[in-house]
Amino acid sequence: MGEAELIKQSHQLVIHSVFYFYGDAASEQLALQIAEDISNHWNEPKGSIQFKNDWVEVKFNIEGHYEPNLQPETIWYNTNPRNNYFRIEEFSVNHVSSVDGLKCNTGYFKLDNLFNNSTTAAHEYGHTLGLDHPNILDIRGKGQPGIMYPRGTICDPQFQYDVNALPLQPGGTLNPFARKVLQSDIDDLRLHRLSFNKNGLAMIGDFSSLYHQKHLPSS
Repeated sequence: MGEAELIKQSHQLVIHSVFYFYGDAASEQLALQIAEDISNHWNEPKGSIQFKNDWVEVKFNIEGHYEPNLQPETIWYNTNPRNNYFRIEEFSVNHVSSVDGLKCNTGYFKLDNLFNNSTTAAHEYGHTLGLDHPNILDIRGKGQPGIMYPRGTICDPQFQYDVNALPLQPGGTLNPFARKVLQSDIDDLRLHRLSFNKNGLAMIGDFSSLYHQKHLPSS
């Protein structure tokens, strides 16, 4: 989720999103790293869109904060569209990171998904802005996979876990580290449809406002 700011003088559309991380595996360093990862991935294509009669540069301003004492009420009653809240833990019952639906502002990150310039946070951020997984998940011959392709996608060998593996065999699907944000992903946000208020601001996404308890392994 975020708030878009249209700056006509500089021909820019800036999407502001602030992430607050809580949970036993969260830390200030990790919060800053995740924010940097999301920012780097989404700003990499230097995207642009046509808004009315003008071309504007799309920029993503991402902040990350560690909130170890975050209270559920803070999430439940938040009305700031820039704010997103994610729990980070080593264990997840889903075995992967997830958000609470499309156009949301809450979710649960599994710690080992977030290391080494992972695309996981950038992928989940796309969901918070309203992007779903593509319908066609066999993209052989299509080249570079966009950020919203999920694990299990069939792709060209150079984007697989193992370049020598056969499709759908062990190692023969998309390695999430090979995903990139493309101009087509920015196009899919349909930012030209946003309705800005008199201050040049518009909301992207919606409030899911869910506080997550820590997942525990079943005994």
